[in-house]
Amino acid sequence: MAVIGTERRFRNYIGGEWVEPSGGEARPDENPADTREILGLFPRSSESDVDRAVQAAAEAFKTWRRTSGPQRAAILHKAANILEARAQEVGEALTREEGKTIGEGVGEVLRGVQILRFFAGEPLRPFGEVYSATNPETFLWAERVPLGVVGVITPWNFPVAIPLWKLAPCLAYGNTAVFKPAELTPLTAHLITEVFIEAGLPPGVLNLVHGPGSVVGEAIARHPKVNAITFTGSNAVGRHLYQIASERGAKVQLELGGKNPLIVAEDADLNLAVELATSGAFRSTGQKCTATSRAIVVEPVLREFTEKLVERARSLKVGPGIDPSTYMGPLVSEERRQGVLQYIEIGKQEGARLLTGGEPLSGGEYAYGYYVAPTVFAEVEPGMRIAQEEIFGPVVGVIRARSLEEAIEIANGVGYGLSASLVTRDIRKAFDFIRSIEAGVVHVNSETAGAEPHVPFGGMKGSSSYSREQGRAAMEFFTQIKTIYLDMPPA
Repeated sequence: MAVIGTERRFRNYIGGEWVEPSGGEARPDENPADTREILGLFPRSSESDVDRAVQAAAEAFKTWRRTSGPQRAAILHKAANILEARAQEVGEALTREEGKTIGEGVGEVLRGVQILRFFAGEPLRPFGEVYSATNPETFLWAERVPLGVVGVITPWNFPVAIPLWKLAPCLAYGNTAVFKPAELTPLTAHLITEVFIEAGLPPGVLNLVHGPGSVVGEAIARHPKVNAITFTGSNAVGRHLYQIASERGAKVQLELGGKNPLIVAEDADLNLAVELATSGAFRSTGQKCTATSRAIVVEPVLREFTEKLVERARSLKVGPGIDPSTYMGPLVSEERRQGVLQYIEIGKQEGARLLTGGEPLSGGEYAYGYYVAPTVFAEVEPGMRIAQEEIFGPVVGVIRARSLEEAIEIANGVGYGLSASLVTRDIRKAFDFIRSIEAGVVHVNSETAGAEPHVPFGGMKGSSSYSREQGRAAMEFFTQIKTIYLDMPPA
């Protein structure tokens, strides 16, 4: 494990050097499972730090854009190998500062390795097309070229996977980056940056600036030399950054929230359905945009499904994620815990019936952590706030539907459209669902959470800005098209 603790002050990484922030302020990085453990002190940077990072990235772009595809590929391949060798260390750091279980933490790091390896192949693939020109003396083609400096603003809930599925294509396609991670997970971002440095990434190509979104994120969005912003996080912050950056003509990519349904059909395997609901709702403590927050159940199996789900929720071991036997860890912060508890109170006031959970866990191993029990509501009506708004915690509401058609209508009746799942044995029902559901990621007989790194990821409606991340689809955002007419000179 890396040397961490209150004695260690971390710095920004700008222009190939670890540098102190201009203001000198620092923020403690605490373990949400045990707040007595401080993992280090991290900078609260200013606009001047952002400007320094952007200038370094702009200067490095002049050379990086001309670096050959095979050279960029070799660096990403090396980064993948280094990260794989450090998977246990980085996974443990992730668990200690974000709270998810060690299995999920190491698993996320290994997913990051897959992402790096996929995008290491991208610089070796075709980047353009040749066309026939009207003039036989004209050579006509179009090619994809990098955007320039990209601001990469990432959330705390997947502090390895999300930064890498943005940074890897950003760098593979020849851009340079100013990386602003969430304040709650700075250590993981530091370790990712170390991996790229060790892999031989040239100075200035990747710049890491820690600090609050209201200062650092806004400064990145406003900077005239930042040509694009890729952001994952809350709808409110995303829309705000979109307005700032798009007003000056920057390209913007948003991945935002979700209110993801798991529909349980009358013919479903109920044991499977309960396990999918449990994993989707309570893994990562429900702190993911693809989490299952609504279980929409067709009436004939409603009672049995609900009873089984409550029994399963009560059986889950809650505790520090570093314990391999833990199923669900703490929430990431006291602010997030209070937000979840507030929604639980709203659910009770709206008339939903609380079947299990709903309270903070305290005392014993919970005394210094941000724990909430796995929570299941029944008799949830589609118009209730707990059925419409993203809670981002270990809370699932069970909603009754009279038919599959009504279940799909309920599923579509929210402002989000990220992920959705159906549990059924009937292939016709599966295709009806696939055609009708308003979601960018669709599952049948698998949970709402989870996405392969080589396929497009993104949502519909209020869940995204309609671009896609991961896979070859990432090229659409991180490059632009240049069309070239080359006329032969006279003989």
